[in-house]
Amino acid sequence: MIILRKSTDRGHANHGWLDSHFTFSFADYHDPAFMGFRNLRVINEDVVSPGRGFGTHGHKDMEIVTWVLSGALRHQDTIGEGGLLRPGDAQHMSAGTGLRHSEFNASDTDTVHFLQIWLLPKTSGITPNYDQRHFPVAEERNLLHQLASPDGRDNSLAWNADSRLYATRIDPADKVEHALASKHAWVQLARGSATVNGQPMAQGDGLALTDEIEVAIQAGPDGVEALVFELS
Repeated sequence: MIILRKSTDRGHANHGWLDSHFTFSFADYHDPAFMGFRNLRVINEDVVSPGRGFGTHGHKDMEIVTWVLSGALRHQDTIGEGGLLRPGDAQHMSAGTGLRHSEFNASDTDTVHFLQIWLLPKTSGITPNYDQRHFPVAEERNLLHQLASPDGRDNSLAWNADSRLYATRIDPADKVEHALASKHAWVQLARGSATVNGQPMAQGDGLALTDEIEVAIQAGPDGVEALVFELS
């Protein structure tokens, strides 16, 4: 079974300094048909103005991943971690028993564009932790790079979730195929267009897959950048 979540049907909020689109219900946006998919709870596409950002705020018992599409994002948290994220950098936080953090655009001249992703954790109440890693997705195209997994295999980030996250950049008209190891999957198009398992998709679209044996991504005329989730 395949269900398309069109970009144009997502929730939207523009606060001036922050322009956000919500794949699933979030904050003041509520869509009972899209509260999440399996343990995937949030995919927010955010564009933040130069020098602005999210002040210190808290999370608890959530797996949080940030994937930067353009610009630079600066992170600081209450467990002593900090870092600068650029395209190709994946950031992961296990909020566990609770942590507070801030995320700011590191540039005074350019916007930063990124996806923020939340998954429900496998185990509640763990000790909070943070990690970030660079993945050569732009340089090594037309294959899947594993960004996160339960056991950190293939140099991926180890998270507290029974799911796997992959990223890919596919050149125009090229194709990537991946045999699915789980019953449920979600494909999110970050940039460009593609046909996924026969379904045409545009930038910002998402696709829920159930009982599909593989995900097959055929890039459109401008290529595509996509995230693939194998979900519990």
